[in-house]
Amino acid sequence: MREILHVQGGQCGNQIGAKFWEVVCAEHGIDSTGRYQGDTELQLERVNVYYKEASCGRFVPRAVLMDLEPGTMDSVRSGPYGQIFRPDNFVFGQSGAGNNWAKGFQVCQSLGGGTGSGMGTLLISKIREEYPDRMMLTFSVFPSPKVSDTVVEPY
Repeated sequence: MREILHVQGGQCGNQIGAKFWEVVCAEHGIDSTGRYQGDTELQLERVNVYYKEASCGRFVPRAVLMDLEPGTMDSVRSGPYGQIFRPDNFVFGQSGAGNNWAKGFQVCQSLGGGTGSGMGTLLISKIREEYPDRMMLTFSVFPSPKVSDTVVEPY
């Protein structure tokens, strides 16, 4: 296994994904600009699973971030690690993943709400149709009436 394409969709998926990239960057010694600042060569081992090394020496996440509204995407972009992503991998209803040839897919989504449940589930089924032999890992958050901000979300 070499490359994994990380897909995060909707508000929930993008919030979880933003934290995921903070942790993975810390583990590999990659700073918020995508540069290696680690203290041991061990941190660079298997770095190519989640990152592509650009010609300028920066490590760029193999990720596609999608949502149907801009709020969460703007938060990710202006967050601590928002500058490490390729700008064209932020998807707002337009296609374009920039030559990601993946051996597996990783999807963060909510099963409540609109984008994560509807578009996320459609994306998973389309990926499965198109790439039936690829690994798929999902981080799915189930709705709860105790923390929901929408009355009909659990339905």
